This record gives sequence, structure tokens and C-alpha cells, in this order.
Amino acid sequence: VQRWGRDWLTGGSMHVRLRRPVYDGREVSVTTRLAGDDHDALELALHDETGELCGEAIARPVGVPGQPMIDAGTFRVAPLPSPRPPASATVLAGEAGSATPEYMAQLRARFGLDQPLALQLWAYARNILTLNLGHSFRHDQPVFTLIVARLWPTLLLMMTTLVLSVTVGSLLGLLAATGLHRWRDTVISIFALVSYATPLFWLGLMLIVLFSIRLGWLPTSGMESIGAFNTGWARALDIGRHLILPAGALSLFYMALYTRLMRAALLEQAGMDYVTTARAKGLSEGRIVWAHTLRNALLPVVTMAGLQTGGLLGGSVIVETVFGWPGLGLLAFQSLFARDLNLLLGIFLLSACTVVVVNLVVDILYTLLDPRIEVA
Repeated sequence: VQRWGRDWLTGGSMHVRLRRPVYDGREVSVTTRLAGDDHDALELALHDETGELCGEAIARPVGVPGQPMIDAGTFRVAPLPSPRPPASATVLAGEAGSATPEYMAQLRARFGLDQPLALQLWAYARNILTLNLGHSFRHDQPVFTLIVARLWPTLLLMMTTLVLSVTVGSLLGLLAATGLHRWRDTVISIFALVSYATPLFWLGLMLIVLFSIRLGWLPTSGMESIGAFNTGWARALDIGRHLILPAGALSLFYMALYTRLMRAALLEQAGMDYVTTARAKGLSEGRIVWAHTLRNALLPVVTMAGLQTGGLLGGSVIVETVFGWPGLGLLAFQSLFARDLNLLLGIFLLSACTVVVVNLVVDILYTLLDPRIEVA
């Protein structure tokens, strides 16, 4: 333990006051408690900026105890030589109320954290091929089982949000572009700007206050009514009522994005030569929009929809937490605070695979929107 400048220990109350404590080159916080048979020693626990235990020390006075003030320089400080334990083992040991070296070694061996980092990475990559994503120490279940159980609520929320935001956003962008510099263009542009700038968590809370608490029209949280035991269409309607608020809150942000994108794309297509030729042939403005410019303007919208899949997963974490929607977003939020690293890695892996698959589907959709593009 490095010297901490002028550090003092009060002998009467065993209170320590530290200035810029440093351990192994890092700033740490120190908690203390009395130790020894006669309470003549002080145990110090060193925690880094993340709150993890990074070292322990015992301070024992060399001189006569009971003096009103003892210089810290007269203390022998002996840090424990054991390395900092991994996060998962630390959390479990703290919950169990035991942190003996034997128990910590047992936890590290159980989760494979006693192996070198290269071997841990190789074992994880090998297990992925068999869909073995590890074991969740928090839930005491396989990670794959947990993800599958929470996958379809997140897919339901994401697909509803994607369809609603792309459909309504494209329609609003079309109305704004065809009514350029008119009142509807102004109203839609202001609506898109306000929706884009509104934080998701605040919007979700305001929707709960308005539609659930004040008006009582919709449920506040969850995916189904507790204790209802609905089946068939009754269950589908119940899930639909619970889906309205989270899907609406998540859709408003992306709806604003697609509205502005569709408006800009239509205005760009309106200045192309093929549109001028169509007007010269005597085609009406409605036919030009629906038969020509709309299909070309949808290309950037579809591209953005594929790119925003990862953003939907990130936004679902906030929305699912606010509305208590039992999906992967809420599971990732809970596992983050529980330091359930295996579960987090499994969710991130699934998210990455989802983004790749959606972008592949977007590339295939290009061939339907633009005949010049072919699947190679």
C-alpha cells in the first residue's frame, strides 16, 4: 500500500481520514472496522471506482494505543496478497455473507474463472457452436433457456414498433412532401421534431400518468393481467392492451425519424429527370407519386429501418424497464446490475445476430423495390 500523504488515525474512535488514497496506481475508497482482541488494530477494505474489492489491509499501532492522535506512519500496513476476485464470484460471495479464500476458489472453479483468459475465450467460442451460452449464476438456469423465454416478448415489441413507425412515419412524410410549405407540412415537421427530441423514459412515464393513472384506460405495466388466466383471443386482446403504451412510446421516436427521412427522399425524387418526363407525358401528380417516386423514396427508409434494429434493442431496454415488459431489455438491465456476465454476453450475441439477419432481409427487399438490384 502506497503512502497516502498526511493520513491520520484517531485512537479513541478508530476513525481514519484519507487524502487521495491510492492503491496499485488507482484511486480507491477505504472502509474500516475495529479488529484484534483488544480492538487495537484497524482492518481496511479498499474498493475501486466500480465498488469492487481490490485489496485489504490491517493497520496495527507500534506505539502505545490510546493516544489522542497517532501518525499513520507508525502503523504497519500489510495488504493481503490474494488477487482481486472476478465480479461474479464477488457478488455471490457478498450475498452469501462469506468471502473465505476457499469459498472464492470454489466459485472461480465453478464458473471457469480460474482458467487463463485465452482458455476462457476458447471454451466460450466452442460452446457457442452447440448453443451452450453458459450458466446464469443469478437465475441458476442455462442462459439459452432464459433468452428463449424472454425472446418472443421482445420480438413482439420490436416488430410492432418497427411496423408502426415505418408505416405511419412514411405516411406522414408523404403528406408533408405533397403539401410542401403548407400547414400540414408545418404541423408534421413540428410533431416530428418534438417526438425526436423527447426522451423515451420521460415519454413513457407521461403516458403512464395520462392513460393509466388519470384516465384509467390502459394498464401501467406488465404483459398480461396478473391472475386473469386468459386463453385464446381473450389473452391476445389482453396482451394487446398491455402492448399499446410501450409500443407507442418506442414508436414515436422512430416515427419522427422516418417521417423526416421520407419527406426528404420524396422531395429529392421530385426533382429527378424521370419525374419531369412523366409530367410532360401528362401524368397526374398522384400517379407520379404512387407509381414512380414513392418506390424510389422507400429505399433509404428501408435502409434506415435495417440499421435501426440495434437501436430498437437499445431503446427496448429503457421502455421495458419503465413499463415492466418482460423481454430481453429488462433482462439485460437486471443482469447488468447483478453482474451476470454470462447472461449479458448471451443477450449481446443474440442482438448482434439479429442485426445481421435483419440487414440481410433488407438487402433482399431491395430487389422488390428496385428491379435494377439483383440478388448475387
